Formats: sequence, structure tokens, C-alpha cells
Amino acid sequence: MAEKLVIIGNGMAPGRMLENLFEKAPGLYEVTIFNAEPRVNYDRIMLSPVLSGEKSYDDIVIHTDDWYAAHGVTLHKGAKVTEIDRHAKTVTSANGITAAYDKLVIATGSLPFIIPVPGHQLPGVLPYRDLDDVEKMLEISRGKGRAIVIGAGLLGLEAAYGLKRQGMDVTVIHLMPTIMERQLDPAAAYLLEKALTERGIDIITKANTRQILGTDRVEGVELEDGRIIPGDMVIMAVGIRPASTLAKEAGIAVNRGIVVDDGMMTSDPNVFSLGECAEHRGTCYGLVAPLYEAARVLADRLTGGTSEYHGSVVNTKLKVTGINLFSAGDFAEAPDREEIVLRDASAGIYKRLVLKDNKILGAVLYGETGDGSWFFDLMKRGTDISQMRDTLIFGQSYQGGAPLDPMAAVAALPDDAEVCGCNGVCKGKITSTISSKGLTSLDDVRAHTKASASCGSCTGLVEQLMALTLGDAYNPASVAPMCTCTELGHDDVRRLIKAKSLKTIPAVMQELEWKTSCGCAKCRPALNYYLVCDWPDEYADDYQSRFINERVHANIQKDGTYSVVPRMWGGVTNAAELRAIADVVDKFEIPMVKVTGGQRIDLLGIEKEDLPAVWSDLGKAGFISGQAYAKGLRTVKTCVGSDWCRFGTQDSTGLGIRIEKFMWGSWTPAKLKLAVSGCPRNCAEATCKDIGVICVDSGFEIHFAGAAGLDIKGTDVLGIVKTEDEALEHIVALTQMYREQGRYLERIYKWAKRIGHDEIRRQIMTDAVKRKGYYERFVFSQRFAQVDPWSERVSGKDKHEFKPMATVGYGEAAE
Repeated sequence: MAEKLVIIGNGMAPGRMLENLFEKAPGLYEVTIFNAEPRVNYDRIMLSPVLSGEKSYDDIVIHTDDWYAAHGVTLHKGAKVTEIDRHAKTVTSANGITAAYDKLVIATGSLPFIIPVPGHQLPGVLPYRDLDDVEKMLEISRGKGRAIVIGAGLLGLEAAYGLKRQGMDVTVIHLMPTIMERQLDPAAAYLLEKALTERGIDIITKANTRQILGTDRVEGVELEDGRIIPGDMVIMAVGIRPASTLAKEAGIAVNRGIVVDDGMMTSDPNVFSLGECAEHRGTCYGLVAPLYEAARVLADRLTGGTSEYHGSVVNTKLKVTGINLFSAGDFAEAPDREEIVLRDASAGIYKRLVLKDNKILGAVLYGETGDGSWFFDLMKRGTDISQMRDTLIFGQSYQGGAPLDPMAAVAALPDDAEVCGCNGVCKGKITSTISSKGLTSLDDVRAHTKASASCGSCTGLVEQLMALTLGDAYNPASVAPMCTCTELGHDDVRRLIKAKSLKTIPAVMQELEWKTSCGCAKCRPALNYYLVCDWPDEYADDYQSRFINERVHANIQKDGTYSVVPRMWGGVTNAAELRAIADVVDKFEIPMVKVTGGQRIDLLGIEKEDLPAVWSDLGKAGFISGQAYAKGLRTVKTCVGSDWCRFGTQDSTGLGIRIEKFMWGSWTPAKLKLAVSGCPRNCAEATCKDIGVICVDSGFEIHFAGAAGLDIKGTDVLGIVKTEDEALEHIVALTQMYREQGRYLERIYKWAKRIGHDEIRRQIMTDAVKRKGYYERFVFSQRFAQVDPWSERVSGKDKHEFKPMATVGYGEAAE
């Protein structure tokens, strides 16, 4: 019979312990978790990107509800444990749940320290420890205004950056003369303060807080020197203390934290402690890497092993986009130490190594941090660096006095060299997993090893290990640059456009350091789409950054003429529209009229200069552009449905028309085709479209990710909904999710394969809040998208595009 394992706390450390436990001995324990927060386990390292808007809560979830169910774990959310009865071997929560244990793990984490100055209890004074804190900050930030951050340590600066990204004015108050004084020397602190100031963050050092001002809520902060800083929110980021009260009340030995031995055992042999609440050899750790090391040891001990935890050397990285910072070890000055310093003022690079007895004691890197992992490994091993003393500061690739092949430098790393500090993953774990599981993509490596899955700073090194392990079989398509103008891939460009609030193509190229002055035919259309999608109310679509068909709103043919496809809602037309088309065909002597596969009429062979006149005549009959040229919604194909067909179960024609009228004009990463079939006989061929609907007796079965071009692929079922309104909401939300995450020119079936069909179903079918958000953002964007381009051109917009090029003879003057 399985033993009962109860865990108090559901943070990253116990989550990693369970992963190791289930891998080593699945089924050994019946696991129950009490989580004070009302949610599953998430990556607290990524709270700062959530605050800055670079990630959402869904992006940082580590273990979903499905994961707990699959491993038979009972998870009590919003259940704070208030009592441990060591004699009865039970724990009880504030909401009355009691669970018995054979083994107990206390992982209660830490509590933020709140400076007890007058006014510290006012509404608007917030700590920065969990997702609830972030959500409160985001709520206040919607009113813009000013935020005051007390404390310029790692969390304080990340909070300041995130709130600045949300549009607030931000002032950081710090007691010490330099910021991040525990991790940085004064030179690096100067560079960091300069970079943050350039980003619009005010920093006041040597400042002590006298009181927080306000009556019903925060109104500002008064400093000891009398200065008053107005503000709408105060963030306390001055430190943490272990949450050890529960253990102390149960009679377990506590100093600053819950005292544990090298096996993470407390003074009670049936009780263990893990995470920020635990004190090991006099030290409480607040960074995730040592907590993960301890988690592996505890998992081994719970399965009868004898592993020991001997403490950790830690390193620090700041999660502020565009700032590269690495710090590790002890970099204080002392008579028996020497230092090596490299500065490049023009490039903003500063590197400092502190040595003693030819061993690295500490490292501070700013601006260029690629060798941080290597220096950190040398420091942890106590490697004698005397043979490379003269070239050490230049990094791993220059040992021996000349640049080495970077791949050779990676190959030289020992298997136990740490690659991912956030998750404590070593080189050997990555390479062996790649080989044993046949992994070929970065996403696969992240999923199976956790390397590069958190802050992402080790991504380049992980990719080099993939190339080293797979050789010629490695195809880095998923991380390939957009084009030769940049080293960045599509996903990074999209993320940085939002994170940096870049709202023009020149701004993107400048801020993201494009290698060319104006881009190329690959990157300009992609950037134009990303900006249209991300800033629909602010960015002006640049038609010069569109392909020719999208510039002139018609499809160019092999002979240089164009085809015109008027929009026919759901493939339905009438006599007046048909007469208007016939008149246009006669008037302009159009040589070919063809019915398309999307149930519309195509007029082929129109001269470019005639396009505005053709559109004018069609517009008088009520036609708008069918956008048959667009990287956007093309058609919604329908069958006649229940109004006419004896097999029809729902009004497929009516729903198709409703969808098309709701969604027309929307740009997407690639063309988007929809269909609605009135019954499972599927006359509208909905099961090979990007998005399709099969009407059934109980409602509407939504399909997605089909293809019927060069690739032939049937759709997968997204889910079934009961009403037309629900069908419309789900289809629109799915489209917006694709718009926000798809890479330019990536069809929906390729995007879905990359993201994962189950994840798409979860976000659209299960997560109502997420779905509503996608839906509302699409609706907002349509306010600016549903403008008929044909009528605009008939009115004279871009009229030069449709003028024939004049032939100027020798000696004649051109206008």
C-alpha cells in the first residue's frame, strides 16, 4: 500500500521534487498538496515578465490540473495549513481540510519584509512575491499614474521595469549608495543605473523612507531629508524572511528558517523542509537553482536513497529586456585578492573577475554575459586558472591566445557543467536526453529537460548543445532568423515589439539592431503584419511593406493583368449582383469569368489602370473587396443548411454569413479559409479548412488546422458548442490566438502543430477568461480593420499606384 506524502506549499521547489520523485518511483506515494494560493504551480521566476506584459499567467504555468490528475495528486487550492499535529501525523487547513501523512514536506516559502514606517498599512502598499501581488499592481497600473518602489535589489528593479512597461512613471528609492549592492560592484551598478534611467526610471540612492503618505490610500512617500515623492502605489521590495512559523508552532527546530540536515530532514524524522523556508548549514536560499538541487536530494531520500545536499554557489541574472547582467560569487576587495577588469565604454561592456590563489572567487559581467556559465563553472569547481590567466577575461573561446571554434568550446564543457541556472540542468542531462529521446527542436528540449524554459538566457548555449549532439541532423528552423537583416527569429521579434512598445518599422529596426537600413522583402511584410496586429489603433498600415497583390488589392496574373474577386457573403448572391458583374464584364471587356472554389466569381484579365473603375462600378452594386489576395480572411464557404436541405441540422448559410461579416478585413499571419457545413455530410468541405464548422443536432462542432493545398491534412476537433453565439465567440478567439502567436506566412495547421492542439483546446474551450480576452481584442482590432480598400482607392487613395508608367522620348521633358 502506498505511503501518504503530504506537502504544504506548491511552489517551484516542491514541484521539481515531485517531478524527480515520480520519475524515480511512480506510485510509491499517495500525494496530497495544500496550496495557500488558489491556483496550480507556476514559474515565479517569470513574474517580472508577466508584470511587464511580456508573458501571461498561462505562459508561466509549470504543472496544469491535468498533470496533477495524471499523477494521482490531490491538490487543495486556496487551502492554507494552520496546524501540524506531529503526534497524530495530520495537517489541517484554515478551510477545515485534514489529511494524514506518513511523510510531510514543509515548503511554505518566504514572506516579504514590510518596513514598519507610518502608512505601511495603507491600500496601495504592496509586496512583490506572488501572482496576486502582480495582479494588484496591474490593476492599479491601468490608471497609469506614478509608482514608487522601495528597494533597488533584483526584485525591486524588475518590478520598476515592469510597471514602467505598463505606462506608469516609476521612482525607485534605495537606502544604499549603489543599486543591487549585494550582487554588483559600483562600476556595474553605475552602468545598470544609467541603463534604467535611460529607460525612464528615476532612481534615488542614499534615501531613507520616513513615512508613506495618504489617508484612504497611498498618495506618496516622504523621505528622511524632507523630500516628498507623489505616488499611487508603493512596492516594498526590501527583502524576505522564511515562513517558518507553522513549523515552529509544531515544535520543529527553527532558527532563521526551518533547520534541515544534508538530507533535508528536520528535527522530526518524518518531516522534511524544502525551499525558501528551509535553513541548511546556516543559510536560507532565495534563488531557484539551489532549491532545485535540494529538491533532487529530497526526492532521492524519499525513495530510500542516500544523496546529500552540501549547499550551493549561486549566480544572478536580471530579467529586464535589453539589459545583460551576470553576477556570481564574492567580488569584495581584500588584500589577498586580485582582479582582472575589461571595459569597453563605447559598447557599454564591463567585465570583472576576482581571483585568489589562481581561482575565481567572483564574477561581474555587464553588457556581454555569454561566458557567465563558463566562469561560474570554473568558480564552482575551484579550477586553477594560472595557465589561462592572460586571456581569461576574454572568455572561453579565446583560451590559448587565439579564438577557438565556439562549438569546440561547448564540446569542452564537462557533462556536469551547469547550463541552465534557473532549473539546475547540466550539459550531460541535455545531451543524453536529446540522444535517448530523439529530440530535434528547442521546444522538445525545454519540455523534457526544463533547460531554457524559464528566463531563456541560456537558449544560445542549449542550441549549441543541440547542434553538437545532432550534427547534420540538427535543423534550427524554429529559431532561425527572420532573414539576413537580423539575428532574431519571428517569436523574439514579436515579443520585443510588445515589450519595448515599438510602433513603427523604423523603431523596430533601430531598437532591435537591424543589420540593414530599410529591411528586405522578407522582413518588412512580417514586421508590418506584427505591428498591425499588436497596435491596431496606433499603427498605420504601410502598404509599401505589402506584397504586390496586397498593395493593389487584386491578384496579379502571369500576363501582368489582374483578377478581381468581389466578396459574396457565404457564397450567396442575387440577380442584381449578377447583373452588375455582367455589366462590368461587358464594359471592360474582361476575357475570363470563373467560379472559384470559395463560392465566388473571379474576373480575370483586368488591366491595372482599370482597377479603380472596375471597383467603382462593383461598389455601386454593393460589392466590397473579397480580399482573395490577402494574408487574412478569404472566404466562408457554406452549404444551404436546414433552410433548404432535408439533411440540414442548422442554418449553416446564415452562420457562415454572420461569421464572414463579423471577421472580414482581419489580417492574419497567412491566408485563412473557413467553411460551415449544415450536417455531417460536409458538403462545404469544412474538414479541410483552416477553421470549419460541422452542424450537428446538438449544436456546432468546431474544427481547426486543416489543409488542402500542397499539404493535405484533415482537421482536428476543437470542441462542440450549443449556440451560434458560442460558435462565433470560439472561432473568433481561435483566430485571434493564431493572429497573436503565428509567425508571418505560417498557416494555421503549422502553427497549431508548433503550439500543440491540446494547448489550443485548453485556452479556447476550457479557459473562459482567456477565450474572452482573445475575443475582445479581435473585436477591438476590427474597429480599425473593416474599411473596404476598394472604396478607398476609388476615392483616390494611392492613386499613383494605378497610373500607367509614361514613356518619355529623347529630348522630351517629363512632368
